[in-house]
Amino acid sequence: MKKKSLYQYIAPNILAMVGISCYILADTFFIATAQGTNGITALNLALPIYGIIFAIGSMIGTGSAIRYALAKATGQQEAKKYFSNALIWDVIVSVIFIAAGLFFPGQVMRVMGADTVIESIGMPYTRIVLCFTPFFMMNYAFTAFVRNDNAPHIAMAATLLSSLFNIVFDYVFMFPLGMGMTGAALATAVSPIVSILICMVHYLSPKSSVSFHFMVPSVRMLISSCSLGVVAFVGEIASAVTTMVFNFVLLGLDGNTAVAAYGVIANTALVGTAIFNGVSQGLQPLASEAHARGEEHEKHQILVKSIVTGIVLAIVLIAGVWFFAADITSAFNSEQSAQLAAYAIPGIRIYFIGFFAAGINIICAGFLSATDHAKESSIVAISRGIIAIIIFALVLPTFLGITGVWMAFPAAEAVTLLLAIFMTKRISK
Repeated sequence: MKKKSLYQYIAPNILAMVGISCYILADTFFIATAQGTNGITALNLALPIYGIIFAIGSMIGTGSAIRYALAKATGQQEAKKYFSNALIWDVIVSVIFIAAGLFFPGQVMRVMGADTVIESIGMPYTRIVLCFTPFFMMNYAFTAFVRNDNAPHIAMAATLLSSLFNIVFDYVFMFPLGMGMTGAALATAVSPIVSILICMVHYLSPKSSVSFHFMVPSVRMLISSCSLGVVAFVGEIASAVTTMVFNFVLLGLDGNTAVAAYGVIANTALVGTAIFNGVSQGLQPLASEAHARGEEHEKHQILVKSIVTGIVLAIVLIAGVWFFAADITSAFNSEQSAQLAAYAIPGIRIYFIGFFAAGINIICAGFLSATDHAKESSIVAISRGIIAIIIFALVLPTFLGITGVWMAFPAAEAVTLLLAIFMTKRISK
């Protein structure tokens, strides 16, 4: 493997994933400016809905793309069917979310913990997001298959340009047109359509080996794909689960202001998670190909270089947040709430320490998935994303109050790091 080939995949994926997280940051900034603390609270209570939609779409799309890469590398004819199967299942699963958006958006917000005031602010946002579920889900398949069909730069361009569209039209809809959170939701909902249209540049070109054909959806292929998409699923659902648990704990400790402070931290942390997801997704095509060909040394080199890259990025990220914590918080604190700042500034510093271990965990889980070790990757992903984080989020605040909430993320990642090292060494024997 030429040294630059790995980074040719990693770099565009980091940019693409950061692009996704940046439009959520833009949402947060514009909503904070227009709606203040209550707006941030409403957005943060709606984020788990995004997480669930993205998790399912990512599991189906990323898992199917990995199956496609493995099948293509070994010359299996079934490789051609994975793309179509993924899109059809995305549409089928979306029906549930569309129905919730049309008929029960208020109830969905209340389940997320909204009171009457927050529900009235967040309901239009929630309705639109749910109704556009098919496009959010299908976008994962479109970009994952483009990436695995040797066109990672098109996948990057699709993600970045759609994110830029979202940011620009967030502003246009919310301020010149005065549409408030409804405008923010519309900008976000249309952005995956922009991404899909850009991906079509590759699918309609002679270089594409992926195409859509109507077929009877295969449950067997779906299950097979999802087994390798569990890491992607947990990577997305983790933020939803963490946000829900943290929201409920913080509502019990100090109400909406504490949730708004967590909104600042959680949305900023999405950028950190995106960076390491970019490394994880970038290594995937090369690791899958090396595994399919039985090139053990190549696989080891890919893992080592990816982890070293992750460690360097983690150090830079943590240092940046420690120095600019007050500035980051101020950007989202349009009402200049002293209480929000008192929670968020120390909170973001504590929380981001966890990315040193989280970066390695995300990369190891992605590597395990890409090399067809679904069980091991699932164990690592579920530990960091669900089990450990929930345990620490419920236990630590009992002794440390709100500080314990911020410490839950670093604690969960540290415990999972030991598990990730064990699992990765185990498959190398």
